[in-house]
Amino acid sequence: MTLRRRILDYSLAGILLVLPVVLLRSHMKEPGQQNGFDKAVLAISSPLQAAVSWVVEGVGGLFQGYVALVDVEDENDELRADNDRLRAELAAARRELADTRQLEDLILLRRRAEAETIGARVIAASINPYLRVVRLRLDRGEGEVAVGMPVVDGKGLVGVVERVYGRHADVQLITDPEAEEVEVIAPRTGAVGSLKGIARDDAYRCKLLVEKRSGKVKVGDLIVTKNLGAFPGGINVGVVSELTNVDYTLYQEVSVSPAVDFGSLGRVLVVVAPPPTPDPDAGTEKASPPAHKVGAF
Repeated sequence: MTLRRRILDYSLAGILLVLPVVLLRSHMKEPGQQNGFDKAVLAISSPLQAAVSWVVEGVGGLFQGYVALVDVEDENDELRADNDRLRAELAAARRELADTRQLEDLILLRRRAEAETIGARVIAASINPYLRVVRLRLDRGEGEVAVGMPVVDGKGLVGVVERVYGRHADVQLITDPEAEEVEVIAPRTGAVGSLKGIARDDAYRCKLLVEKRSGKVKVGDLIVTKNLGAFPGGINVGVVSELTNVDYTLYQEVSVSPAVDFGSLGRVLVVVAPPPTPDPDAGTEKASPPAHKVGAF
């Protein structure tokens, strides 16, 4: 280091040490005791002090804002976590409520129906509109459920058992176009017909061919099963949603909206035995057979 550089460094250090003392001395004097040098020092230092104060306050404000933003971000993270937890709890509560309502509907259905049934839970479903099938896990026993047995829920007819393997079964929905026709009746008019599934991507629908000689139906009419074969009578199938009137045919073709919400199937019943055939003589008094004649002694 050269002598000139050394003298410059020492001089700068001395100025930096003396300058604060001079500034402090000038500021501590009363206005009446200040001389020209003090006033000059104040005149020069005041703008510098204002600038330094503005910079310090600005940096301090930025730091405080950063700290506040960090706190807000932490609070937002906590609120998002709470929101996600509450959403999950709400979804679980809704699922439990739906399951409870389905169980209540099935209990009422079991009480109304005289048929023997087995409970089951839907565990899988096909999304193919040309293959409407759901898979069940049976609540009890193997060997009791067979192909062709009807499946119902609290709202109405679901379909028929297509395959059985152990404690599981596949059910072909009534909206499957490959399913067998279901014989139904419109209670309002007594019109009878055959129900068939329709393949649609956007909805579950069925078509119904009604025998005109048995009566006609209109939009809004309820359609239920006939008491035929394995199907108990009076099970809700759906309501008429659209008419296709063809005058020159023997049948009236209509569209039926199913009573069952196939998109939210949960608990169902498999009808393993139809209700007993009602006794036509029930409720009537039978005449006693005549007594044999007894001869006189």
